[in-house]
Amino acid sequence: MTGPSRSRGTDISRDRVRRALDIVLAVAFLVALAPVIAVVAGLVRWRLGSPVLFRQRRCGLHGKEFTILKFRTMREPDRPGQPDCQRETRLGSALRRMSLDELPQLVNVLRGEMSIIGPRPTLPEQVRHYSPRQRGRLVVRPGLTGWAQVCGRNALSWPERIELDLWYIENRSWRVDLRIVLRTIGHLVRPRGIVGAGGTNPGFPIPPQP
Repeated sequence: MTGPSRSRGTDISRDRVRRALDIVLAVAFLVALAPVIAVVAGLVRWRLGSPVLFRQRRCGLHGKEFTILKFRTMREPDRPGQPDCQRETRLGSALRRMSLDELPQLVNVLRGEMSIIGPRPTLPEQVRHYSPRQRGRLVVRPGLTGWAQVCGRNALSWPERIELDLWYIENRSWRVDLRIVLRTIGHLVRPRGIVGAGGTNPGFPIPPQP
Protein backbone atom coordinates (compact mmCIF):
# COMPACT_ATOMS: atom_id res chain seq x y z
CA MET A 1 0.00 0.00 0.00
CA THR A 2 1.34 3.42 -0.91
CA GLY A 3 1.94 6.22 1.59
CA PRO A 4 -0.83 8.50 0.28
CA SER A 5 -3.34 5.63 0.34
CA ARG A 6 -2.42 4.83 3.93
CA SER A 7 -2.81 8.51 4.81
CA ARG A 8 -6.27 8.70 3.23
CA GLY A 9 -7.27 5.53 5.03
CA THR A 10 -6.04 6.94 8.33
CA ASP A 11 -7.97 10.18 7.75
CA ILE A 12 -11.16 8.25 7.00
CA SER A 13 -10.71 6.16 10.14
CA ARG A 14 -10.13 9.26 12.25
CA ASP A 15 -13.21 10.95 10.76
CA ARG A 16 -15.30 7.90 11.65
CA VAL A 17 -13.97 7.92 15.20
CA ARG A 18 -14.70 11.65 15.48
CA ARG A 19 -18.22 11.16 14.18
CA ALA A 20 -18.88 8.30 16.61
CA LEU A 21 -17.51 10.41 19.47
CA ASP A 22 -19.70 13.34 18.39
CA ILE A 23 -22.80 11.15 18.59
CA VAL A 24 -21.88 9.74 22.01
CA LEU A 25 -21.10 13.17 23.46
CA ALA A 26 -24.18 14.83 21.95
CA VAL A 27 -26.47 12.17 23.42
CA ALA A 28 -24.70 12.36 26.78
CA PHE A 29 -24.94 16.16 26.89
CA LEU A 30 -28.59 16.16 25.85
CA VAL A 31 -29.47 13.69 28.61
CA ALA A 32 -27.35 15.37 31.29
CA LEU A 33 -28.49 18.89 30.37
CA ALA A 34 -32.15 18.04 29.75
CA PRO A 35 -33.29 19.91 32.92
CA VAL A 36 -31.28 22.99 31.91
CA ILE A 37 -32.63 22.86 28.36
CA ALA A 38 -36.19 22.58 29.68
CA VAL A 39 -35.73 25.56 32.03
CA VAL A 40 -34.17 27.73 29.31
CA ALA A 41 -36.95 26.81 26.87
CA GLY A 42 -39.54 27.72 29.50
CA LEU A 43 -37.88 31.07 30.22
CA VAL A 44 -37.67 31.95 26.54
CA ARG A 45 -41.32 31.01 26.02
CA TRP A 46 -42.35 33.07 29.06
CA ARG A 47 -40.26 36.18 28.38
CA LEU A 48 -40.07 36.26 24.57
CA GLY A 49 -42.99 34.13 23.45
CA SER A 50 -43.01 31.84 20.43
CA PRO A 51 -41.05 30.61 18.66
CA VAL A 52 -38.66 29.36 21.33
CA LEU A 53 -36.05 28.33 18.78
CA PHE A 54 -34.22 30.59 16.35
CA ARG A 55 -33.52 28.94 13.00
CA GLN A 56 -31.08 30.21 10.40
CA ARG A 57 -29.43 28.84 7.29
CA ARG A 58 -25.70 28.25 7.67
CA CYS A 59 -23.00 26.57 5.58
CA GLY A 60 -21.54 23.31 6.77
CA LEU A 61 -19.27 20.60 5.40
CA HIS A 62 -18.19 21.40 1.81
CA GLY A 63 -20.49 24.43 1.87
CA LYS A 64 -23.70 22.40 2.14
CA GLU A 65 -26.41 24.51 3.76
CA PHE A 66 -28.31 23.41 6.86
CA THR A 67 -30.60 24.98 9.45
CA ILE A 68 -28.82 25.84 12.67
CA LEU A 69 -30.81 25.78 15.91
CA LYS A 70 -30.48 28.21 18.81
CA PHE A 71 -32.64 29.43 21.64
CA ARG A 72 -34.16 32.77 20.67
CA THR A 73 -32.48 35.67 22.47
CA MET A 74 -34.05 38.74 20.83
CA ARG A 75 -37.57 40.07 20.73
CA GLU A 76 -39.41 40.45 17.43
CA PRO A 77 -38.54 43.67 15.52
CA ASP A 78 -40.86 46.64 15.89
CA ARG A 79 -40.12 47.70 12.33
CA PRO A 80 -38.34 46.26 9.27
CA GLY A 81 -34.57 46.58 9.44
CA GLN A 82 -34.48 47.34 13.16
CA PRO A 83 -30.88 46.77 14.37
CA ASP A 84 -30.16 43.82 16.64
CA CYS A 85 -28.89 46.08 19.44
CA GLN A 86 -32.40 47.52 19.81
CA ARG A 87 -33.96 44.05 20.07
CA GLU A 88 -31.68 42.67 22.77
CA THR A 89 -33.15 41.47 26.04
CA ARG A 90 -31.66 40.89 29.48
CA LEU A 91 -32.56 37.21 29.25
CA GLY A 92 -30.97 36.91 25.82
CA SER A 93 -27.78 38.63 26.96
CA ALA A 94 -27.53 36.24 29.92
CA LEU A 95 -28.08 33.19 27.70
CA ARG A 96 -25.42 34.31 25.22
CA ARG A 97 -22.97 35.15 28.00
CA MET A 98 -23.27 31.59 29.34
CA SER A 99 -23.54 30.10 25.80
CA LEU A 100 -26.83 28.46 26.81
CA ASP A 101 -28.45 29.68 23.59
CA GLU A 102 -26.21 27.24 21.70
CA LEU A 103 -27.50 24.08 23.43
CA PRO A 104 -30.04 23.17 20.69
CA GLN A 105 -27.09 22.73 18.33
CA LEU A 106 -26.48 19.37 19.99
CA VAL A 107 -29.35 18.28 17.74
CA ASN A 108 -27.38 19.58 14.74
CA VAL A 109 -24.48 17.41 15.92
CA LEU A 110 -26.71 14.33 16.10
CA ARG A 111 -27.98 15.03 12.58
CA GLY A 112 -24.40 15.05 11.29
CA GLU A 113 -24.57 18.72 10.29
CA MET A 114 -22.11 19.82 12.97
CA SER A 115 -19.36 18.44 15.16
CA ILE A 116 -18.49 19.16 18.78
CA ILE A 117 -15.25 20.83 17.66
CA GLY A 118 -14.70 22.72 14.42
CA PRO A 119 -14.99 26.16 12.81
CA ARG A 120 -18.22 27.94 13.65
CA PRO A 121 -20.76 27.71 10.79
CA THR A 122 -21.19 30.94 8.85
CA LEU A 123 -23.91 32.50 6.72
CA PRO A 124 -24.21 31.54 3.03
CA GLU A 125 -23.80 35.19 2.00
CA GLN A 126 -20.45 35.24 3.78
CA VAL A 127 -19.28 32.01 2.21
CA ARG A 128 -20.10 33.36 -1.26
CA HIS A 129 -17.38 35.97 -0.70
CA TYR A 130 -14.73 33.55 0.58
CA SER A 131 -11.42 33.53 -1.25
CA PRO A 132 -10.17 30.14 -2.53
CA ARG A 133 -7.95 29.92 0.55
CA GLN A 134 -10.80 30.76 2.92
CA ARG A 135 -12.96 28.03 1.38
CA GLY A 136 -10.54 25.60 2.99
CA ARG A 137 -12.49 26.33 6.15
CA LEU A 138 -15.33 24.19 4.76
CA VAL A 139 -13.44 20.88 4.50
CA VAL A 140 -14.52 19.81 8.01
CA ARG A 141 -17.85 19.90 9.81
CA PRO A 142 -18.51 23.15 11.67
CA GLY A 143 -18.41 22.90 15.43
CA LEU A 144 -20.04 24.01 18.66
CA THR A 145 -16.64 25.33 19.69
CA GLY A 146 -13.37 25.76 17.85
CA TRP A 147 -9.88 27.21 17.84
CA ALA A 148 -11.01 30.68 16.76
CA GLN A 149 -13.72 30.62 19.44
CA VAL A 150 -11.22 30.03 22.24
CA CYS A 151 -8.64 32.44 20.80
CA GLY A 152 -10.80 35.55 20.81
CA ARG A 153 -14.25 34.77 19.44
CA ASN A 154 -16.08 37.93 18.31
CA ALA A 155 -13.30 40.20 19.58
CA LEU A 156 -11.41 39.11 16.43
CA SER A 157 -12.05 40.24 12.86
CA TRP A 158 -13.45 37.69 10.43
CA PRO A 159 -10.15 37.35 8.50
CA GLU A 160 -8.37 36.63 11.80
CA ARG A 161 -10.96 34.03 12.79
CA ILE A 162 -10.76 32.31 9.42
CA GLU A 163 -6.95 32.13 9.60
CA LEU A 164 -7.20 30.54 13.05
CA ASP A 165 -9.73 28.02 11.73
CA LEU A 166 -7.43 27.18 8.80
CA TRP A 167 -4.57 26.66 11.25
CA TYR A 168 -6.77 24.27 13.22
CA ILE A 169 -7.67 22.26 10.13
CA GLU A 170 -4.00 21.97 9.12
CA ASN A 171 -2.96 20.94 12.65
CA ARG A 172 -6.02 19.05 13.79
CA SER A 173 -5.22 16.38 16.36
CA TRP A 174 -6.60 14.96 19.58
CA ARG A 175 -4.09 17.07 21.51
CA VAL A 176 -5.32 20.28 19.86
CA ASP A 177 -8.94 19.22 20.44
CA LEU A 178 -8.17 18.69 24.14
CA ARG A 179 -6.69 22.20 24.33
CA ILE A 180 -9.88 23.57 22.77
CA VAL A 181 -12.06 21.68 25.25
CA LEU A 182 -10.05 22.97 28.24
CA ARG A 183 -10.09 26.54 26.92
CA THR A 184 -13.81 26.29 26.24
CA ILE A 185 -14.43 25.31 29.85
CA GLY A 186 -12.39 28.32 30.92
CA HIS A 187 -14.45 30.61 28.67
CA LEU A 188 -17.68 29.20 30.10
CA VAL A 189 -16.44 29.96 33.62
CA ARG A 190 -15.17 33.42 32.66
CA PRO A 191 -16.97 34.52 29.46
CA ARG A 192 -15.10 36.91 27.17
CA GLY A 193 -15.07 37.86 23.51
CA ILE A 194 -18.86 37.55 23.24
CA VAL A 195 -19.06 40.91 21.49
CA GLY A 196 -16.47 42.94 19.66
CA ALA A 197 -15.14 46.41 20.36
CA GLY A 198 -17.85 48.93 21.18
CA GLY A 199 -20.35 46.18 21.96
CA THR A 200 -20.88 45.17 18.33
CA ASN A 201 -19.64 42.14 16.45
CA PRO A 202 -17.53 42.79 13.35
CA GLY A 203 -19.24 42.13 10.06
CA PHE A 204 -17.73 40.01 7.32
CA PRO A 205 -15.62 42.24 5.04
CA ILE A 206 -17.24 42.10 1.60
CA PRO A 207 -14.61 42.52 -1.15
CA PRO A 208 -15.21 45.57 -3.39
CA GLN A 209 -16.95 44.78 -6.65
CA PRO A 210 -14.77 45.27 -9.77
